[in-house]
Amino acid sequence: MNVTNRRTFLKASGAGLIAGAVFPGVSSVAKAAPSERVRHGIIGVGGQGRHHAKQFSSFADCEVVAISDVDPAQIQDAKSKVPDIAGATVHADFRALLEDPTIDSVSVVTPDHWHAPVSLAALLAGKHVYVEKPCAHNIHEAMALKTAAAKSGKCVQQGTQGRSGESLRQAVTLLRDGIIGKVRMAKAINHQLREPIGREPETDPPAGVNYDMWLGPAPVRPFTRNRWHYQWHWFWDYGCGDMGNDGIHQIDQARWGLGVGIPKAVSATGGQLFYQDDHETPDTQVVTFEYDNCYLLYEMRLWTDYKLEGHDNGVVFYGDKGTLEFGRGGCDVSLIGEEKKHLGPYADIRDHMRNFLDCVKSNNPAGLNGGIEEGAISTSLCHLGNIATRVGRRLRVDPVSWQCVDDADAAALYKREYRKGYELPIL
Repeated sequence: MNVTNRRTFLKASGAGLIAGAVFPGVSSVAKAAPSERVRHGIIGVGGQGRHHAKQFSSFADCEVVAISDVDPAQIQDAKSKVPDIAGATVHADFRALLEDPTIDSVSVVTPDHWHAPVSLAALLAGKHVYVEKPCAHNIHEAMALKTAAAKSGKCVQQGTQGRSGESLRQAVTLLRDGIIGKVRMAKAINHQLREPIGREPETDPPAGVNYDMWLGPAPVRPFTRNRWHYQWHWFWDYGCGDMGNDGIHQIDQARWGLGVGIPKAVSATGGQLFYQDDHETPDTQVVTFEYDNCYLLYEMRLWTDYKLEGHDNGVVFYGDKGTLEFGRGGCDVSLIGEEKKHLGPYADIRDHMRNFLDCVKSNNPAGLNGGIEEGAISTSLCHLGNIATRVGRRLRVDPVSWQCVDDADAAALYKREYRKGYELPIL
C-alpha cells in the first residue's frame, strides 16, 4: 500500500496545486461567506453530480460557486441543465477548486475509486465534505476517511439519505421501542432490472478528456465505453458493483434499525446468472452478516423488474410480533393479527443535504444524520460482502481493525496499490 503526505499528494501529477498546505485542525481555512451563504463546490458533474448542483443551488443559503470534471462535455451539460450554476467557476482539475479558500464545502460525486482520495484532499484544504456513497473504494480508505474527519473537526456526510427521512427515523424509534418485539433478522433487498451493457471495443477517450486523471489511483487500462460514464460501477478497478452502488442504502438502513456495526463474520455467494457481457461484478448476490444476537441478510437480483415483499429496494425487519418494512414506497408496520399500517413516505435527498448545510453553518459534525462514522461502517459492510463473494468462503472479521482474520486472499482485498502520482493522502 503506497501512501503520501498531504503536501506530496496535492502537488501530484505536476499540478503543484495547494502546495505546502497545512492541515487546519478544527478551525476553518475556508472562511464563512459574509452573506451567511454556504459557498459550495461540486467535484464530478455527471448525472448525480448535476443533481447535487441542482439541489444545493436551490437552497437560499447555499451558492454553488465552482464545479470540476475531467470531461468538458459533462461540464457543458451541467451548465446547460442547471441554470443556477451558469456563473460557477470551472476547473478541469479538482485540486484547483480546492485551492480556493473561499469555498466552504464540496460534494464529491466522482466514480467510487476517487471518493476517498478527493474527500481526504478536501479535508486537507479545510472544506466540509458531502461524499456520495460508498464513501470509499475499500475498507482501508473508509477507515482513513473516518479518522481524518475526526481529526479535522469538519463535517463529512455520506450520501445515504435514508437517515434523514422522517418516516424512517420514526420507524427506527418504533423498532427500538419494541413495536414488533424481539428483532432477530433483517433483510436488505435490492431487486431491480439493470439492462446488460454488451461488449465494447477499446478506443480512444473522447476529445478533451483527461483520461489519466480519470483513472487516477486505478491501474492503467485501455479506454472503452463500458469503463466510462456510469458503467464503471461494474468494474472492480473503479466501482463496487450494485452492492456498493444501490445496495448500500438498504444495508445502511438495515444496520441502523438493528443497531449493529461491524459483523463478527460474513459469508456470501454470487455471480453472473444474467449478464453475458463486460460486467465483472455480480448480477446475483446473497450475503449473510453475522452478529451475536441477530443476522443481517442482503439479497440482490439485477434481472427482475417486479417487487418482492412489497419492495424492489427496501428492508424488512422480522420480529416475534410482526414485521416492519422500509422501502421506496415508504414505511409500513405489520403486526400479527392486525392490518398493515403505513407510517409515511421514503426519504428525500434534499432533507439530507439540508441537514449537511445546517451542520456546516454551525460547524457541528455531531449533528449529521449520515456522518462518516456510520457511513464508513456501512461502506465497509458492502466491501466485506463483496470480498466474501469473491473468495467464496465464510470470513471472520476483527471488530477493531475491520480486517478479515486468517485469510490471505481476503486480506489482499482490504486495500489497493495506488498508481504513482495518485497515492492516498494521509493526515
